This record gives sequence, C-alpha cells and structure tokens, in this order.
Amino acid sequence: MKILVTGAGGQLGREMQRVAGNMPSHTFIYTDVTDEFQKLDITNEAETLAFVEKENVEVIVNCAAYTNVDKAESDEAAANLINNVGPRNLALAAQQCNATLIHISTDYVFQGNGNTPCVETEPANPLGVYGRTKWAGEQSIAATGCKHIIIRTAWLYSKHGKNFLKTMMQLTRERSELKVVFDQVGTPTYAGDLAEAIAYIIATNQHSRQGIYHYSNEGVCSWYDFAVAINNACGNNCRIAPCHSDEFPSPVRRPHYSVLDKTKLKRTFGLKVPYWHTSMLRCIDEIEAIQS
Repeated sequence: MKILVTGAGGQLGREMQRVAGNMPSHTFIYTDVTDEFQKLDITNEAETLAFVEKENVEVIVNCAAYTNVDKAESDEAAANLINNVGPRNLALAAQQCNATLIHISTDYVFQGNGNTPCVETEPANPLGVYGRTKWAGEQSIAATGCKHIIIRTAWLYSKHGKNFLKTMMQLTRERSELKVVFDQVGTPTYAGDLAEAIAYIIATNQHSRQGIYHYSNEGVCSWYDFAVAINNACGNNCRIAPCHSDEFPSPVRRPHYSVLDKTKLKRTFGLKVPYWHTSMLRCIDEIEAIQS
C-alpha cells in the first residue's frame, strides 16, 4: 500500500516516519514545504491531485497544520489555507483517486466550557481563528464525499520541534520559579502514541471505518499539573505556582475544559491508549538520550 504523509517535518509527521519502520510491506511518501522532503503544496488543488494520481496513493495521512494559535488571530488567511483549503484539496484528490484521507484535527473545535469529556457528536463552537479553520477543514473534507477518518487530538508534544514539554524541561532547569495556568484542563498527547495508533489502523486494514474519532492519552490534568510532573520527572527544583489564564494575556480565548472522550476510537479499532504520565516519561527519556 502507498501512503502519503503530508506535513512530514512536524511533530506527528516525524513520528509517522519512525513508526513506518515497523510497516515494511507499505511504501511511505513524505512531503512538506522544506527541502528535506518532497515538495507538495496542498493549498494548490491541481498540484495536489496530480501528485496523488502520479504516486498511486491509497492512504493520505494529513499531518500538515497551521498550529500557532495566537498568530492565527492576525493571520486568518494563512491559517485557512493550511487548515481548510489544504485538507479540502487532499480530500478532493482522495475522492478522485479512491484513496482514504486520515486527517488530524483538534480539541479547539470545541468551546470547552463543560465539565465532562467531549464526545465526537458534541456541537462544535470554536473560540478563535485556529479552531474555526480546523472545524472548516473537517466540514470541507466531509463535503467532498471522500473516504475519510478525522482524528481530533490535543496538547501534542514530542522530542521534535517546539512544544510545552520541551519548554518546561528547559525553564524548570534554568529558573527557580515559574507560574503556570491551572484553569485550562485537558490531556497531554505524545505524538508517538498518536502515530502508532494511526499506523495500527492502517496496518490492520481498518482505515475503511470512516468517521470522526478522538485521540489523546488517558487521564486528565491542567497545564500546571503537567508542568509539575515534568519538573519532578527531570529532577529539577523549580518552584511552580498555579495561576489564572488572565495573568497571561492572549489574543485568543482557549478552551478551559477540552478533555476528549476516546470511547468510540477504542471500541471501533480495538486500541489501547497509554496514560499521559507514562508517555510523558517515555518522551523525556528520549529527549534526555539525545541531549546526553
């Protein structure tokens, strides 16, 4: 099977490259906007269709996304191109070529004002441009009629790029005190776990089970809880104080409660999802191995 991974230079894209090593019977094609990978501009409809047709792609894993939540507020056109137009073009190509699109979305499609985990059928009500463009991308995919799986995830981190885990590892090592918000609650998600889940769905030939699914690690915590756990795991002595979100002004409101219910995904695909703290320790070990 030929599998196209877009956004290969990002956190999830790089983890997809790692898990591909366990799938030798499949051929993976990696694209991004950098010279490190094959070039593919998913915002160009004709180029996207021509690429998918030429490569005889059977599954597309779209890891490309505009994820700068704050910057999106002043750059809606760019966010919409990558989060909505690009997925639409991939979906049109998938529909034309009878391929399946596996697209990664976000907890930010929800308002996050509840107190129970969000199920897939909960009405979307995004608070900002990032969430709105990701929600628009979901709708655009569905409108094409292509075969698709949409996986919403949250609080993604890995050993690659910039993310909360790596930032906290550095700050708790360098500083004696930090403030971290405690009034935003969700679940950290190790990109390696998500990549392994996607690979499992493909390898077990279950990518025909279309629909919207939620994937994050198990458990619940605040950003403050996450930071304390990172500090302790790294053996740092930083004093971390909880604070309210309004102490860190932002151009966008973030969901206060965006825990994702994973029942549908686990039942449909027979997946076991690791606990967030266990996966955090695994990722810290990977980062420290690189640094040593």
